[in-house]
Amino acid sequence: MTDNDDSGRDAARLPAFSGADVELIERRCLHQGFFRLDELHLRHRLFEGGWSREMTREVHVRHDAVGVLLYDVERDCVALVEQIRAGALDDPESPWKLEIVAGLVEAGESAAEVARREAMEEAGCAVDELIELHTYYPSPGACTERVTLFCGLVDCEGLGGVHGLDEEHEDIRVHVLPFTRAWELLQAGRLDNAMCLIAFYWLAAERASLRARG
Repeated sequence: MTDNDDSGRDAARLPAFSGADVELIERRCLHQGFFRLDELHLRHRLFEGGWSREMTREVHVRHDAVGVLLYDVERDCVALVEQIRAGALDDPESPWKLEIVAGLVEAGESAAEVARREAMEEAGCAVDELIELHTYYPSPGACTERVTLFCGLVDCEGLGGVHGLDEEHEDIRVHVLPFTRAWELLQAGRLDNAMCLIAFYWLAAERASLRARG
């Protein structure tokens, strides 16, 4: 590999700019509900030097979120939750989605605390061990939300039924599935959200080592 290739690799790993290279000219709140929509007027430094022209961007301001894939090593099973999703009302199959347990981070909470809380609220499940997978932006071009993903090692015996908080209008059904059946659903497009896809591809790669350690 040439020196230029090494330089390119390092440049990709280390950001050229930081938040100090953005001038936020104005921020206006367009809507405040459970989430917020802001209009930003900004300019930023350019890779080839100088500054961009002023631009306008709308940004969806959300709480950070946590997802946790509940996995029973001994039984080689996963626990998934099914609920209606407002963003999928026009889905050609159904707005009820199979997902991993997930929730929003409230002030003063750690991601791990949210994972354990949501596992109990949505699935009635206590988590024995949490393995942190990734933290990522689902849509950084338009949304402030960052997601932290975990795999939660659990005992799936007795899990099932309908869960959720009445005050949050939650009606959540729990499904316990063999990993192989869940993987078939993923391949068929039934598990069609980013949290599920990322978490399951991680588990597919690590499942053998998790089972080997017992």
